[in-house]
Formats: sequence, C-alpha cells, structure tokens
Amino acid sequence: MVILTLNCGSSSAKYQVYDWDAKDVLAVGVVERIGLEYSTIEHQALGKDEYKTQFSSPTHKEAIELIISILQDKQYGVIDDISKIGAVGHRVLHGGEKFKKSTLVTDEILKSLKELVTLGPLHMPANIMGIEAARKVMPNVPHAIVMDTAWHQTMPPASYMYAVPYEWYEKYNVRRYGFHGTSFLYTAKRASVLLGKAPRDTNVIICHIGNGASICAVKNGICVDTSMGLTPLEGLVMGSRSGDLDPAILPYIMNLTGVTSQEIDTLLNKKSGLIGLCGRSDRRDVQAAAQAGDAKAQLGVDLECHRLKKYIGAYMAEIGKVDAIVFTAGVGEMGGHIRWCSCSGLENLGVKLDKKKNEIAHCRNAEFEISTDDSPVKVFVIPTDEELVMTEDAYALMAGTYDVHTNFHYSFEDKTYVNKARARGFAKNLETRPELKDILASPR
Repeated sequence: MVILTLNCGSSSAKYQVYDWDAKDVLAVGVVERIGLEYSTIEHQALGKDEYKTQFSSPTHKEAIELIISILQDKQYGVIDDISKIGAVGHRVLHGGEKFKKSTLVTDEILKSLKELVTLGPLHMPANIMGIEAARKVMPNVPHAIVMDTAWHQTMPPASYMYAVPYEWYEKYNVRRYGFHGTSFLYTAKRASVLLGKAPRDTNVIICHIGNGASICAVKNGICVDTSMGLTPLEGLVMGSRSGDLDPAILPYIMNLTGVTSQEIDTLLNKKSGLIGLCGRSDRRDVQAAAQAGDAKAQLGVDLECHRLKKYIGAYMAEIGKVDAIVFTAGVGEMGGHIRWCSCSGLENLGVKLDKKKNEIAHCRNAEFEISTDDSPVKVFVIPTDEELVMTEDAYALMAGTYDVHTNFHYSFEDKTYVNKARARGFAKNLETRPELKDILASPR
C-alpha cells in the first residue's frame, strides 16, 4: 500500500508517494502554474528518468488528475492501479482553535475549514481546493488533513495571547497560532533521539529557516512558544516578510502615502524582509552580494541573524536548561553563515559552535552535530521531513491508531530509524565529500 501526500498552494501542488510496507519514498513531484495559460509538472520516481511537461490545468482538479495519471504511467509511474493508494494526506495552513490534531476529512470537516479562511486568506483557499479536487478524483480513499498550527496548541495563554482588547480573541480569534508545525514536530522528535532522551525530557530550540522562517521553544517535548503569530508574518526576518515591527508604522505609512490596508498587507508579506532591504530573497544571492561589498545585502544578513539571536536568547530564558539548538529547512540546513552569525556571542549561554563542522555541514541528506565537543548546549542540523509526518498521520487515521503527538509514537522516534531516500543521497555525497562522515549526529 502507498500513501500520497499533497501540499496545494494557490498555483501549485507538491506531492510525494510513500511505500508504507517498504518504508521508502517512491516518487516526488510538483505541478506549478495552476490556473495560468499553461501548467508544468516535474516528476521523479525511484529508479526512473525524470519527467517534465507542460499541460493545461485551469484548476487543481486537472493537476491532481495528471498526478494520478503519471503515477500509473508504465514508463514513469510507481503503481499499476489507483487502488494501491491507501490514504491521502493534505497539508493545511490553519486549524485555528478547532483542530488540535490531524483528522480525517468529512463534509462537516470541510465546512469547518472554510470557516477558517479569514485566518489564512493567502493559503487556505488553495488548501481547500486541493482537498476537494483530490476527493473528486479519489472518492473512495480516506483523506486526512494535517494542520501547520496543531503542534502549537500546547502553548500556554501567556505565550499565545496578545495584549489587545480581550474581545478580539473572543469574537475574532485573535491570538498567536504559529506555523511550520509538522517540521517542528519531526525535528523535535529527532532531536530527542540524537540526545538519547525521551521527548518528555527534552528541551530544544528549533530554527526553521527557509524563505518563510520561524523559531519554536520546546520544553519537555511540547511547544511552549513560537515566533509566528495570527499569521505567518510575525517574528523572524524572512525572504519577503517583515517579521516583527512596530504596529504604529502601518498607520504612519498609510497616512503619508495613501496606500490601502490591502496594499500594506502585500508590502509586508511580499515586498519586505530581505527583498525590501536589499532586493534579494535567496540567501545565497544575499551572501554573495554582501561578500562583494553590497552594504544593503550585508545589512540583510546582519539583521536576519540579529533577530534570530534575540529569539534564541529569549527562548533560552523562557524554557530554562536547553539541551540543543536545531537548525532545519533550506537555509537552516545549508546556510552555514546564518547559523554561525546567529550563534556567535552565545558562548556565555553554553552555545559553542565548531567553525569547521559548521562550514562542512551543507548536505540535506543527513543529520549533523556542529557544536564543539565540550559545548553544554548541542547544536544540530536536522533535515526536516514534513511529508513523513503527514504520511504517518494519514496512515494512522486510516487504521484507527492515531492520537495527538504526546500520546502517539512515530517511526522516526526510534534509534534504528533510517530514511532510505536520504541514505541513498548521503552515499553519493560521501563519494566526493568523505569529511561529512566525521560530523554525523549519531543517536546516543
């Protein structure tokens, strides 16, 4: 049996096919430009040639129909019949306070999701369209939703409430929700394994740094605070999002320039962050420009790391004794300069980064320990695997064995767990970079 996971954006649909019995990834791919004049698909199946083409996809329904078709294709596919798909897991941005854990999709559940669209107007419509389209194409298969916000439902009120009129919370659901939950769940559990502790005995700070970025304080294995808020705009400096700012800036700029609230929303989400500071969002481009003497690019690097360091320090104060700091997601896994800059100066708090290990650790196929041997606080680079969380949740919901993560055991919590797809990739990396083996983070 295989599990299909779908992550539908406004104009895209990412997917993965996982062989539950073999515990291996069979195929991954993405459909882009949905709803435009033409769409594209990039598909890669285990042991087969990559497939790319253009096609017409006015809606997510056509995109998902093509995904199912290519999965059954004799040359590029991985299954011979759609009945081999035992369950489908869908990533959903926002569960509000209604969804504290993953759940199977019903008409009533879809109705509840639609009531939450105002909390995530940029992402939720696409998430829902993807679920509806997949249910039409695969009506007899169990569909599960996995919310980005569910992991953060353990936060205490002092962490999730804002100091605004209380009726805003009562009437309009204004509170901190947090995002990147599946990533934090996976990396928190993996950090416990690497530390040789049970999750309930583990305190870690996790930095999920991609184009979007957030940080999470994990105490005794559960989330107690996070940087993103009602929406994914708050917190760290991101590729195109501002992160934290003085709220008074908004009416100030609106009064001076005449921009509307919708225009301000676009400016803060799509034209701020690193793009706003230096015109670039890809950290590789920002770093290259900074090294070439671009003062604005250097400001972007400095500001991003300064904000990260502030949050790390604040969360260390909040959770007490910290076992480890974890870096994950694209930049967290590959951006050594961001890791180094954000941890430098934290030595008095027990964080000692090994410069050589940090420089070597840019490979997305393995877990690394980049702190010095005598560092009281360990520093790990752990590649995230949100798709695996979605896969295991979907299977368990289908099988009737699922429960909230504090009562549920994931396969990747075991010391013997091996990600076969990454193991293959790491073996290839070792052929040209044997030094990677020396910084592997092995379970204690």
